[in-house]
Amino acid sequence: MANRGEIAIRVMRAARELGIKTVAVYSEADKDALHVEYADEAFPIGPAPAALSYLHIPNIINAAVQTGAEAIHPGYGFLAENHHFAEVCATWHLVFIGPPASAIEQMGIKAQARQLMQKAGVPVVPGTEGPVRTLEEALAIAEQIGYPVMVKASYGGGGRGIRVVERREELAEALERASREAKSAFGHGDVYVEKYLHNPRHIEIQVLADGHGHVVSLGERESSIQRRRQKLLEEAPSVAVDPELRQQMSAAAVRAAQAVGYTSAGTLEFLLDEHGRFYFMEMNTRIQVEHPVTEMITGIDIVKEQLKVAAGYPLSVDQEAVEIRGWSLECRVNAEDPEQGFRPSPGLVQRWREPAGPGVRVDAGIREGLTVQSFYDSLMAKVVTWGRDREEAVARMRRALSEFEVEGVKTTLPLHQRLMEDEDFRAGRIHVNFLAERIPGA
Repeated sequence: MANRGEIAIRVMRAARELGIKTVAVYSEADKDALHVEYADEAFPIGPAPAALSYLHIPNIINAAVQTGAEAIHPGYGFLAENHHFAEVCATWHLVFIGPPASAIEQMGIKAQARQLMQKAGVPVVPGTEGPVRTLEEALAIAEQIGYPVMVKASYGGGGRGIRVVERREELAEALERASREAKSAFGHGDVYVEKYLHNPRHIEIQVLADGHGHVVSLGERESSIQRRRQKLLEEAPSVAVDPELRQQMSAAAVRAAQAVGYTSAGTLEFLLDEHGRFYFMEMNTRIQVEHPVTEMITGIDIVKEQLKVAAGYPLSVDQEAVEIRGWSLECRVNAEDPEQGFRPSPGLVQRWREPAGPGVRVDAGIREGLTVQSFYDSLMAKVVTWGRDREEAVARMRRALSEFEVEGVKTTLPLHQRLMEDEDFRAGRIHVNFLAERIPGA
């Protein structure tokens, strides 16, 4: 398991149910971490900084070889969408539990992915055909599609390398800043320009694909509750998606996966405007943080499907068998202080009491007495609820959040509690700028 925290434990649980032994890798900072404790075996891979441990490919491969592992699951983040890592795994005769390296590479270059999606008949936001090379080229396309526009990094994701441009005179600076940020974050400074949609919803479609030509959609998730384009709360299904739109978006997602020869679990991310028109944004070629809400409404274990597909088996479910039942919400519990601009809050967890009861699931990577490290992502746990309808799922989330007790670090729990009481949220009137309109700096 080439990862840490809650996703490492989530994957290892699925493996244990399938009778597969697991190896945890850990940095010096994580020697007492929960995922290390849970695994059948653990192997050290270097100092605390991720660049010297979880992102250090030779150390990861060495751990797999030394322990006799047959496969590597990358989780999300770190090396999960690194096509070079997938290629290195193949060189060492290790199964990469994910899509082919070619699919990761094609969908990882955002401008190139737009072109591929257009050829596959998947709607894309109006914009440049590829990376912009000059200011003049950017100005011309911006005039053509109309302001406001977005300047976006061709590589990477996570909200970095993105600038919104309201007026012509802002474009030059936005291009320079987005390119510089993209170069720093992803090693490539290429950017492209597309139309900025006012208050769209962020809707994504979960797909599963095997090596036998089968691709299925597991329906949509709504991920519109974000801060600085980082998701905080997800739900499935979406109040904005009716059966006809779901079928259209699912068909587009399946075409997208087929266009790149995709296998394993993947997610097609779309923007949905106020008129019900959807546009391709990007594809996440890995398991998503928010996959549990889809599991809750479909009853399909997405991680188990990943493991089986990687072993050469066909999908255990076909499209006709996919049925959406009820509603599910997921709140990300981060070690951050929403009152201080979401400042990270690492430190010793002095108290940790998880909620439980009907319709409640907690995927956690921490427990009482452990330390939230400053070197890595601040996600500690995900609280997931299921209900027969959205109202019951929200009621259960309100109850679960009130039961969750954490001391020693600041968390996003109070923010989620406020959201559960927000009239617009409870009515489903949400969009990607929902939090920004309510919380300064979000």
